[in-house]
Parts: sequence; structure tokens; C-alpha cells
Amino acid sequence: MLRVGLTGGIGSGKSAVAARFARLGAVIVDSDRIAREVVAPGSEGLAEIVTTFGVGVLAPDGSLDRPALGALVFGDEAARRRLEAITHPRVRARSAELAAAAPPDAVVVNDVPLLVEVGLAPTYHLVVVVQTAPEIRLARLARDRGMSRAETERRIAAQTDDVRRGAAADVVLTNDTTLDDLHAAVDALWHERLLPYAANLREQRVVRTRQVRLAEPDPTWPQQYERLAARIRHALAPVDVRVDHIGSTSIPGLPAKDVIDVQLAVPSLDEADGVLAERLAAAGFPRFPGQWWDSPRPPGGESWPKRLHGSADPGRPVHLHVRETDSPGWRYALLMRDHLRADPEQRAAYLAMKRAVAAATPDSVGYALAKEPWFDEEQVHAEEWAARTGWRP
Repeated sequence: MLRVGLTGGIGSGKSAVAARFARLGAVIVDSDRIAREVVAPGSEGLAEIVTTFGVGVLAPDGSLDRPALGALVFGDEAARRRLEAITHPRVRARSAELAAAAPPDAVVVNDVPLLVEVGLAPTYHLVVVVQTAPEIRLARLARDRGMSRAETERRIAAQTDDVRRGAAADVVLTNDTTLDDLHAAVDALWHERLLPYAANLREQRVVRTRQVRLAEPDPTWPQQYERLAARIRHALAPVDVRVDHIGSTSIPGLPAKDVIDVQLAVPSLDEADGVLAERLAAAGFPRFPGQWWDSPRPPGGESWPKRLHGSADPGRPVHLHVRETDSPGWRYALLMRDHLRADPEQRAAYLAMKRAVAAATPDSVGYALAKEPWFDEEQVHAEEWAARTGWRP
């Protein structure tokens, strides 16, 4: 099933987004509700909180006095971490139970206020962040919860900032205007990305780019790669794997197809099949059908075999090249990347060639084949550069 992590700062409107997703048919796993459940009267969680923080955090009826506990932990990082060590494992376990109970074709949206803070982003197929201007958040919290400005600012400061949330986000929903505008954005995300993603995931279907269009350099490409790499590492854990950003989107300032190329190193291609392939597919990276290889460089030798996975996410095409560590194809992908990063003249020549080929051969297969002669020449230049500089992969 498709697992979506939903987060946002206090007062951002995250609950309104979750409610809209629920109306559209998502299964909502509400971490705030679960957090209350795991510290309910009689629970092990509440007993451990009392042992740690004292009976002063109990209300007269024996329930948790949240304002009293909040006064102890907000602004005191050590105390907050002690509380999180009690509650977070219990919340995660209960969330996993609820997600596992959802229908196999469900879109499960996990509403997690501290998703970024506790490092959960790689565990989801997609992370949605609701972002709202600070002054609007302050006004909403004063209006809807009666919170003072000082208390609101203290709560906001205890959470991560928008920059860090944005780095973890595959989708940012801006909630600075009306509820109707927010609903429209959620509806579009649901129909245009989440439902197709869920269907592709079930069918292990790869998103393909048939036509070539060179996009201007996107400064977020490296950040997007980091999110993808984190998901790949999480999917294959506890095995420690090497993952690299390769291809044109890994070269700063270079226009490219809006496809993130990723290289995963494996000890042997036999290990790239079976369980590894299944884990990648479950994480949103199904395998392209057929056999795949790289052209040898210099030309004339045997082809360099590899496995090729892609993305089930229609909003983020990916080519995941699985190659043997220290194989010629693995080495060449890293060498070409580093050479083009270091050599502005060769980088400019590469761009000129790409633009000419894209104009003449806009279909993706023809585009790839037409570039082969240039890559043969680049290999000679790159090897000379490697020998001169002492480059190592």
C-alpha cells in the first residue's frame, strides 16, 4: 500500500489536510490521537511518565495533566527527549498496527507532527509538508486555541524550522490563503499523484519518460536525490549500501532531463535479484522490464550488464542503475560525473551536444543512442583527467 507521511508545524493546518484526505478515501493514522491513547489512564506509557517526571503531571482524576507536563518539557531539550523516549516507540508501534490493518489497496496517510524531528521521512513513499507563514500560524493559534503569543512562539521554537521540513518534503502544500484553496491543492495531489502512485506501486509499474525535454538546472535536484537515497538505504537496511547521484542532474548548473539518475552498488548482480529487487519495488522503485546493459567504453568489447529500476511515483521519474561495485559501468558513471563537474569546457560541449540531439531526436530511445559517440570521446578525456589528478571513485 502507498504510505504517505503528513507533517507541518503547529498551527499550519495539517489537521485540515488530513481531514480532506480522509474525505477523499485515505486511511488516516493520527499520531496525535495515538499519542493520547498510549498515555491514557492505566497505560504503561502513563506509568513511565509519572516515574520519570513525578506525580505532579497527573490531573486529579488520574489522567495526564498535559499543560503541567508541557511546562516541564517545552524549552528543556533534555526533558523533552526523555518524554519522547517514552512515547515515540509506543506511537510508532501502534501506528504500524493500524497501517497493517488497512486494505492492501489503501492510501495510508500518517499524520505525524514530529515526522522530520524523529527522522521518519525515509520510511514513507512520499512526504507531504503543510507550510504556513509564521504570523498566520500565530493568529490561528490565538483564535482557535486561545494560546498566548509567548506560548505559541515557545511551541513553534520547540519544533524544527520550515527549511528543514522543506528539505524532507516531496510535496509542500502552502496554506496561507483560504480553506477552499487548501482543499483544491489536496484534491489535485490526490487525483494527479497519490492515486496513480498507489496503482503503479500495486502493479510494480515504472513511470517512463517518452519524450526528451531539457529542463533548466533545478537547485533542488541534489536535495531530491538525498530523499531518494535515504529511502533506498532504508529499504535495504540493515545492509550497508553505497548509493550515488549520477547523470546530468548531479552536475551543478547543467540543464538536463528532469529524471534523477541514481547508482546503487552491489557485490554481484546475482544479489540484485530476488529479495533486493522486491524490497526496492516495495519502496517505490520497481524494475524496468527486460534486460539492461551499458555500452562498453572504449567500444568493441562485451556489454556491461546492469539492473535498471525506476520510480512508481508519477511526480518524480527516477532511473536507478544497479551495478556491481568496481565494475567498468559503475566506475565510468562516477568518472564522467566527476570529470564534468571539474571541466567547464567539456561540460559546455556536453550541453551543446545534448541540445542538438534533443532537437533532432526527441524520443528517449533515439536520444540515448545518438549520444553514444560523444560518450566514447568523453571516456578518453575523462581517463586522461583521472590519470592527471589521481582520481579515484
